[in-house]
Amino acid sequence: MAYSLDLSGRVALVTGASSGLGEQFAKTLARAGAAVVLASRRTDRLMTLRAQIEAEGGDAHVVALDVTDRASIKAAVAHAETEVGPIDILINNSGVSTTQRLQDVSEEDYDWIFNTNTKGAFFMAQEVGKRMLARAQGAAPGSFVGGRIVNIASMAGLKVLPKIGVYCMSKAAVVQMTKAMAVEWGKYGINVNAICPGYIDTELNHQHWQTEQGQKLVQMLPRKRVGQPTDLDAVLVMLCAAESHFINGAVIAADDGFGV
Repeated sequence: MAYSLDLSGRVALVTGASSGLGEQFAKTLARAGAAVVLASRRTDRLMTLRAQIEAEGGDAHVVALDVTDRASIKAAVAHAETEVGPIDILINNSGVSTTQRLQDVSEEDYDWIFNTNTKGAFFMAQEVGKRMLARAQGAAPGSFVGGRIVNIASMAGLKVLPKIGVYCMSKAAVVQMTKAMAVEWGKYGINVNAICPGYIDTELNHQHWQTEQGQKLVQMLPRKRVGQPTDLDAVLVMLCAAESHFINGAVIAADDGFGV
């Protein structure tokens, strides 16, 4: 007997879906049966991803989204719900970073990171959360009362690392945001949890792992390896499934033990 988690009938919106973890999250949710809304600024890449998902038999849709623009957030969520249906699952994934010492951080650097990672994540969750709340209170139609919000934080939000201090600060805020939302929205059946990935090999950092500096970092890791985007598949689907109704406000480190 096999155990499976089925997301059929659910609508999932994934921010930052044009590359890296967001792309993998979208593929994983589609394979689990969800209708996936792909959201980011780079819609050309989203179109390619949609074609890949549809070629596998999945259901995917594209919306343009800039999480640093509240009008864009509202428009993207409204478009998604009009085209696909009420959003049951939000994967709050968009994120950026810089590599520099704290004394070299400019106001522009600081704002760029916090506007995307913290402010953008908050208002994205708020916009989707308000719609979930309305359905839970009977003020809006929807077949699924409640919802799942998965905020993608980082192990850097739990353990400070050199040269990415502002990024660490922004992701620590996402961890606390997750807990605050879980406390306020949990009674309405809206479960809010966070995944804190460790070092993951993506197209954005792949070349770094081949450098001398990258190899030195790998040797510092508990099992001297970096993860793959697929290593987060199981925890992602678990947090999105109906079966996870008792998991709320959890902050799950998926970092191969680096933060221990």
